[in-house]
Amino acid sequence: MKRFVEGVDRNQSTLFPESLEDWVHQDNPVRVIDAFVEELDLAALGFGGVDPAATGRPSYHPAVLLKLYVYGYLNRVQSSRRIEREAGRNVEVMWLTGRLVPDHKTIADFRRDNGAAIRKVCAEFVELCRRVGLLTKASVAIDGSKFKAVNNRDRNFTAAKMQRRLAQIDASVGRYLQQLDSADRQAPSEAIEMRKTRLQEKLGKLREEMGRLRALEAQRLASPDGQISLTDPDARSMATSGRGSGVVGYNVQAAVDTEHHLIVAHDVVTTGSDRAQLSGMAEAAKTALLSDRLAVVADRGYFSGEEILACERAGVAVTVPKPQTSNAKSAGRFDRADFRYVAEEDIYLCPAGERLSRRMTSEEHGTTLHHYWTAACGRCPLKSQCTPGKERRVTRWEHEEVLERVQKRLDENPAAMRQRRETVEHPFGTIKARMGATHFLTKRLHNVKTETALAVLAYNLTRVMNILGVGALMAAIRA
Repeated sequence: MKRFVEGVDRNQSTLFPESLEDWVHQDNPVRVIDAFVEELDLAALGFGGVDPAATGRPSYHPAVLLKLYVYGYLNRVQSSRRIEREAGRNVEVMWLTGRLVPDHKTIADFRRDNGAAIRKVCAEFVELCRRVGLLTKASVAIDGSKFKAVNNRDRNFTAAKMQRRLAQIDASVGRYLQQLDSADRQAPSEAIEMRKTRLQEKLGKLREEMGRLRALEAQRLASPDGQISLTDPDARSMATSGRGSGVVGYNVQAAVDTEHHLIVAHDVVTTGSDRAQLSGMAEAAKTALLSDRLAVVADRGYFSGEEILACERAGVAVTVPKPQTSNAKSAGRFDRADFRYVAEEDIYLCPAGERLSRRMTSEEHGTTLHHYWTAACGRCPLKSQCTPGKERRVTRWEHEEVLERVQKRLDENPAAMRQRRETVEHPFGTIKARMGATHFLTKRLHNVKTETALAVLAYNLTRVMNILGVGALMAAIRA
């Protein structure tokens, strides 16, 4: 088969060498990359550089640079400098680009300038997966994972870090001053004078560092979330599951199909908590699957009454465990789950059989709460197991029935949490392994979102090739 590709000069075509064609067999994944990119309408997706420049040499066609990036993320080569080297020595890349070798600056600028279009390419592949019947089950698992940014932990400042650093400097200054006092009491000598000079230099550097930290503290206090990062201004210090551990980076959200483990929707946020992400990710997954109804399973970090209510109104059935925030159970007393609500009478029944009726309604943080209690607590034989106060009060949210339906789904499907773990943690582990120790190479949130889209596209490509095979996938792309 003879294949023509565009060379550097747009007005000419270069016949592909037959010897190089023989190196890339029909089942090589590089052919999938080539077929997928060739079928895309790059101009409609928003890629720039399709038309030659008015003056100077014509620009590289965006298809060439997009193929380079997809190949790079599929083969753990994310750096623009490493991609440039691969383009000059890797036979597969030579075949893919027609022996074009863009320099690393051109490659890096393409990723920077076409972020929105690259993210659309990722969505295009999800649409392809839906068309070939891999996303027929409207069920996803949602989770978030912390990815490292290029910002070192020492160049990120929170209130606690700043306080700790200033305390360390104060302690060092005090120690050096004591050593100076001790040196002053010694008999004068050349060695003592040299020691005092060194101590004075150290004190001077500490005072400079103190001034720098005070300037940074002013910037930190002006930041909306009370922290700053010097290398990547958008990176944030986030707690991780390990005790006493943390990472300066981004929170990557993903909605993963429970049947084939394909990532149908993803996002990157700068908040370490997942609590406000559930409805947004569920809506994005629902849109990608083109489904009127959607089943979502997530861990307890996503439990939020407002988010669950938003999902319910959008036709999303959520299964998420409720976090245990009360210390009553650990103290050996009845917790809220031991009180049964009777909807017909709008009362609660306590473990002793007493009826707790609604006595008061209040509004806290924009939510309406109903409060239930009874006057029988004082004479109840189980009072010591129930409350140390005058009476036991139960608070009920005005939309509590939504949370009760969530708990009912969890009770009816106790294996849901295991399914969530087996579904969504596998993609995160695979992507992190491919990206290496330093996960993101770019700075700022919009560039990190582009990197994430390329990593997700590479993961989905690998999954579909493993499920369908290279030949079947290429046939689906060209259909």
